[in-house]
Amino acid sequence: MISLPSPFHRSLSTRIARRHTLLCGRTPAWALAAILLASVVTGPAVAAGQQDGQGQRGPIRAEVSLVSVLASVLDKNNHPAINLTADQFDVYEEGVKQKIEIFEPVTQQPLDVTLMLDTSLSETRELEFEENAAARFIRKLVRPGDRMALYEFADTVSQIAPFSSNISMLQSALRRIRPGDGTALYDAVYLGAQALGRNPSGRRRVIVLVTDAGETTSRTDFDTARSAAVRADALLYTIIVRAVKVEGGRNTAGEHALETIADSTGGDTFFPNGIGELDAMFDRIDQELRTQYRIGYYPAPRPPSGTYRTIDVRVHCQCTVRSRNEYYSGGPLQ
Repeated sequence: MISLPSPFHRSLSTRIARRHTLLCGRTPAWALAAILLASVVTGPAVAAGQQDGQGQRGPIRAEVSLVSVLASVLDKNNHPAINLTADQFDVYEEGVKQKIEIFEPVTQQPLDVTLMLDTSLSETRELEFEENAAARFIRKLVRPGDRMALYEFADTVSQIAPFSSNISMLQSALRRIRPGDGTALYDAVYLGAQALGRNPSGRRRVIVLVTDAGETTSRTDFDTARSAAVRADALLYTIIVRAVKVEGGRNTAGEHALETIADSTGGDTFFPNGIGELDAMFDRIDQELRTQYRIGYYPAPRPPSGTYRTIDVRVHCQCTVRSRNEYYSGGPLQ
């Protein structure tokens, strides 16, 4: 395929031709070759940096990666606040206000979801109900263009279905769930985030975790699991089914850890009063994912690579907004 020359290269060719006309009759061949070579080498440097004259401009914006933030906004009645406009939002990075470049009041970005189900012995009595509720959630959540992968975790984490839009296949995979010993909670978050991070960009990444929040057998620690979720740009939604209601009899450390990760990523944590409310919790997650605002900006000043950057999204209405409070700028950690 032949590419047409750009205006810059057409102008460059004209200048070279003129120099050739003026010089070819009285300039030695070696000198003429040096002049032509200098013209060709100098040109692209101007095009890649700043142009002279009236076309002068600063660094090309494409060099700075767009930061995309998903915001869930609830009104004073705890319902999704819809029909908000871009001028009702402010975004700050490291305390510096940013210019909003992209605003989608209801984002149409497709979903990639890892559904992680706790199958430890502490959850065995509820597994059948959990499987049925998960099957209904799959049918409701997965729409054309969306994909879900299924995992079970007890002492280890196992994938029972790869990313797919095939609802029947995903529901059938639930029947392969088997109870196990232990609870690898942090491993589940880490491996769910790793799986999402390997998928193409331009899609929303979500981890949905159903557990009693016990943690006994993970090789991954809390900080590693949280960092993996942040670096994958994954929202963590956790449904904590507490068999024991008294605080002294349950793993509150695991609950607080999951709440912290959810806050970091812009997700949420739900505490149903019993397994019978699992459907309602799944419905709330589905509703939130369908009413999210997407905000994009080019960070200024440009962040150094290999760093975690704080984000603060604010909204001008009688509402509460939830979004991720940090992101990773890319590259090796400093």
